Amino acid sequence: MARFLIELEHEATEEACLKAIETLISSGSHFLTNAEWGCKEDVHKCWIVVDVDSKEEARTILPPVYRHEAKIIKLIRYTLDDLNEAKENKEY
Repeated sequence: MARFLIELEHEATEEACLKAIETLISSGSHFLTNAEWGCKEDVHKCWIVVDVDSKEEARTILPPVYRHEAKIIKLIRYTLDDLNEAKENKEY
């Protein structure tokens, strides 16, 4: 299983914020009801971290209205050993 960051952006209006929040919370999905929001800092996005098998599976968690525009990023945690190996193999 892999970890993905899902980022959803919406318009910078109070109405758009409330609609986005309502859409995710009313979905009933545990993932979506735990979204983190940046609206109060004038960053009109939310972020959700999920552990699933693929980007496609992460996308299916979202309400259909957000699936197309969502940015989904596979997260990787590096160790010091990973860094040293990458330096040796010139893979950075």
